[in-house]
Amino acid sequence: MRGLAHIVTMLLVTVMLAACANIGSPEGGPRDYTPPRVLKSSPEAGALNVKGNKVEITFNEIVNIKDQMKKVSVSPVQKDQPIIKSLGKKIVVEFRDDMLPNTTYTIDFSNSIEDNNEGNQLDGYAFSFSTGDQIDTLRIAGIVLRARDLEPMQHVLVGAYSQCLDDTAFTRLPMERITRTNSRGEFTLMGLKPGRYRVFALNDMDGDYHMARTEDYAFIDTVIEPTVGTYTSTDTIFTFDRRVDSVMTASHTAFLPNDLLLSMMNEEYQSLYLKKTERTSPAKLHVLMSTVSPQLPRLDIISPANHEQDWYALQGTARNDSLFYWLTDSTLIKADSIKVALTYLRTDSTDALSWKTDTVIFWHRKSGDEIKQEQEAKKEREQLEKRLRQLEQKESQGKLDEEELEELKAARRPKPVPTFKLEAVTKATCEVYDTITFATPVPLAHIDPAGVRLEVKTDSVWHPVADFPALVPVAGGMTYQLPMRLEPEHAYRLTVDSLAVTSIYGLHNDTLKIETKVKALEEYANLLFNLDVSDSAFVQLLDGSDQVKRTVQVVAGKADLDNVPPGTYYVRVILDRNGNGRWDTGNYLQHIQPEEVYYFPKPLKLRRNWDVDQSWNIYQTPLNLQKPEAIKKNKPEESKNKLEKASKKKRSGTEEDEEEEDEFNSRGFGNSTYSGNKYDDYQRNRRNR
Repeated sequence: MRGLAHIVTMLLVTVMLAACANIGSPEGGPRDYTPPRVLKSSPEAGALNVKGNKVEITFNEIVNIKDQMKKVSVSPVQKDQPIIKSLGKKIVVEFRDDMLPNTTYTIDFSNSIEDNNEGNQLDGYAFSFSTGDQIDTLRIAGIVLRARDLEPMQHVLVGAYSQCLDDTAFTRLPMERITRTNSRGEFTLMGLKPGRYRVFALNDMDGDYHMARTEDYAFIDTVIEPTVGTYTSTDTIFTFDRRVDSVMTASHTAFLPNDLLLSMMNEEYQSLYLKKTERTSPAKLHVLMSTVSPQLPRLDIISPANHEQDWYALQGTARNDSLFYWLTDSTLIKADSIKVALTYLRTDSTDALSWKTDTVIFWHRKSGDEIKQEQEAKKEREQLEKRLRQLEQKESQGKLDEEELEELKAARRPKPVPTFKLEAVTKATCEVYDTITFATPVPLAHIDPAGVRLEVKTDSVWHPVADFPALVPVAGGMTYQLPMRLEPEHAYRLTVDSLAVTSIYGLHNDTLKIETKVKALEEYANLLFNLDVSDSAFVQLLDGSDQVKRTVQVVAGKADLDNVPPGTYYVRVILDRNGNGRWDTGNYLQHIQPEEVYYFPKPLKLRRNWDVDQSWNIYQTPLNLQKPEAIKKNKPEESKNKLEKASKKKRSGTEEDEEEEDEFNSRGFGNSTYSGNKYDDYQRNRRNR
């Protein structure tokens, strides 16, 4: 019995040990979505008469600083950036500049502080103190959007001047107080004294805190005076049976203005200079300028000295910035090097354009493969010539057999004349707004109209089209189009006979045939916008990548987009001040703001054979909410808590369609619906509503 009891005891111990071995790791409980919390600081927030150059901020958990170079800003502007680091539960800031007397310092951390475990961000945290006996508490707020496409400008500087309000301050002096925009382009500039300020935004690429003409920047035309006021809100408390229990009022502080709009632009200024020269092939020279040139460069051949007067054909662009010189002189084509006196316009030290001449050598160094191919071709020619002499000698002696006679005849036949191939661009099915187009590999010297025919198919039979227009060059002269409207549901055939086209090298083309059928009108949608804007505006139809697919002028308040292929589109309107049909940037020194841009706030899903008549009040939706999220490139950062809630909603099927939710204005920037107009139209439009 004692032995049996021992065995039972051992079995029980074994079972218990196995059970213990299979115990899983204890669950850690619900996930932490709470951002770090400040426990204390030295000095205290808002402290006066601060001495020393170090700030320590203690949190309730271990913290890190993320992306401090693009998110953290310190005011006033520091010559030597402070050392900012995380040490466990502390953030330590050590100033390297001497502390200024009677000055309010603000360290704006934005959302750079996050906890170590879950990465929860402490959003919008700023720390201020004063080296004097009072602290400046005024602030202004607003948003920075890129002018040409309403993208929120993330982590760019926003700053102000108070000591110097003239126009040149922004171009030569560092901004006095700064902050950075958040991931939605919003900013709050703090620590301001009462007074008058000029406010700017800057993508400060060179780190000098003032504008350079090549940088992105924004400015407000008027002088800003920050103020503080109070407003009262009223909340009604209801009983469980929906009867009024009580009404509570509360007073709040408002720092104004809090709805500034800064439209960021780039002047698109570039110094004009010679960027690159190269010989891309034996017969082609390439001259690349840094930007658009008002006049073409001039090329004068120095050597080889013996060359034709007209030695090239030019393939260029409307900007005169990328130019290809196709050599037509065989002497130059065969030369290993071509020395040229290149005279061109460039930007000099005074920012003016002046002519400069450089001596440039265009080399053509043959590759090993090219040399090998030439050697093999030469060897083959020599062998053929040797064989031809042998056959001719035997022929003179009357010793040729039948096989050798055929070989001799083949050797004496004229070689086929080299030709080049034209390439069809137009596809077998084309849109109603397309044209018949082909491309050529080399510039053309001449097209014989007699060798070009256009036919249309009727009842399965091709019939010639009389009096169709001549082919015209586009895209630098290497593409040709037939400039005529093609009828819907018609089939066309363009034939370019062989020998009808002559290149600059005297070569002729192979025969080209392009057959295409035009789609029916029922395959398209028609879109009509009714806008309350002047006729000096145009509407652009955009694809899902924010790329322009169609541009139409606004006429009598209407923008008519006919024959749009089915699909999802987006739309914007440009208020075209100068009427040149394109969006224009501004100029700070000339007090010119960029032309205004507005987006229709919803996608347009167009179906075949649809007519859509759409009214559009461009001021109805706040400007920062106009551009649909689907085509927005600079998307805001979302906290993990929000992402988790969104994921739960999606799993439960309660989340609405992204573009339908909050469609027009609940997240609008500022106190009210924002018009986006920089010239006091905001206030006027708000009063009119």
